[in-house]
Amino acid sequence: MARGSLRVGIIAPPWLPVPPVAYGGTENVVDILARGLVTAGVDVLLVTTGDATCPVPRRWVFPHALGVGNGGVAEEACHVIGAYSMLGDVDIVHDNSMVGPIYALSVPGPPVVTTNHGPFNEILTPVYRAISQRTPVIAISNHQASEADGVSIAAVIHHGIDVERIPFGTGTGGYAAFLGRMHPDKGIEKAITVARAAGMPLRIAAKMTELAEREYFKALVAPRLGGDIEFVGELGRTEKYELLKDAVCLLNPIRWAEPFGMVMIEAMACGTPVVTTNCGSAPEIVDDGETGFLCDDESSLVASLHRVISLDRSRCRAAVEQRFSSRRMAADHIALYRRLISGTADCPDNDRQAASFGGPRLEGSPRGRRPAKSATVSVA
Repeated sequence: MARGSLRVGIIAPPWLPVPPVAYGGTENVVDILARGLVTAGVDVLLVTTGDATCPVPRRWVFPHALGVGNGGVAEEACHVIGAYSMLGDVDIVHDNSMVGPIYALSVPGPPVVTTNHGPFNEILTPVYRAISQRTPVIAISNHQASEADGVSIAAVIHHGIDVERIPFGTGTGGYAAFLGRMHPDKGIEKAITVARAAGMPLRIAAKMTELAEREYFKALVAPRLGGDIEFVGELGRTEKYELLKDAVCLLNPIRWAEPFGMVMIEAMACGTPVVTTNCGSAPEIVDDGETGFLCDDESSLVASLHRVISLDRSRCRAAVEQRFSSRRMAADHIALYRRLISGTADCPDNDRQAASFGGPRLEGSPRGRRPAKSATVSVA
């Protein structure tokens, strides 16, 4: 790494490559952040898997991604132990794994910050409550942070995307699109019911690799396909944006308080408004009546499909450019990194600083960790 600039080590989980070939929320976010930081002049070293293609300096323990559901604590521990030995002389570590921030407490090195990419539920909340006593935790939406009972949140930083890499569409396909995982929480069978009631064709693109996903599809989705309701499988990046840009809207009838929802800003970047359930982070992303509709029940979802064509698609794109760009995402992270590196997290200005991220003030100062010795590893 070059001396003089901010040097950030990023650790990704070992389950999928960065960026993912198809579906992969955390890995997609890590890819966007790493490239955004480099564009902003930061030196980045990414520890991922050997099959990653993110165009930044990379190191790895496993030559191939392990696959979701194909490993556990032991595999992740092996990955993160190797990762911390590989990072060398960085100023701060942004660890996106679960095991890593716990392991980091036992080894010398620079300050560590972590992001919770999932919900603060009965499983994750106690873990992050313990982690946040020594390691700053980033939340990805205000709603997610509001559920972090007893967890000290360093900052709320919304995800961003590379808007310039996403095609703008006219929505002339005449269909609503669903994009996500094949899971009951995503409300796919409700999307089918709503689309049929509104008389609008629906194209469903979904990850379906795990047993539970296949069982859900077989029991509740497949029997309802046919006519104007089509399942198109799991799509890669190019096909995903083709689906979204030609859609009248993204139909996203989620049944849980989703911590963020990347698919919503991806759709809006294509100019495609979002019709979604009014829960979780959705109100932080969708401006009701402008970039989509926030709905409280099935009837309002149906009514919104009739009205969505009246929305200005250029306003959807503009909202993402202004609030959800990778440039803004990188700048927010850089500001937090510098606070933590300087050890000023407890200064009087922190209340104002944290407010700029939308989150509460960080309690406690970063740990004074020094860089570990670098290992000899493969580097892209």
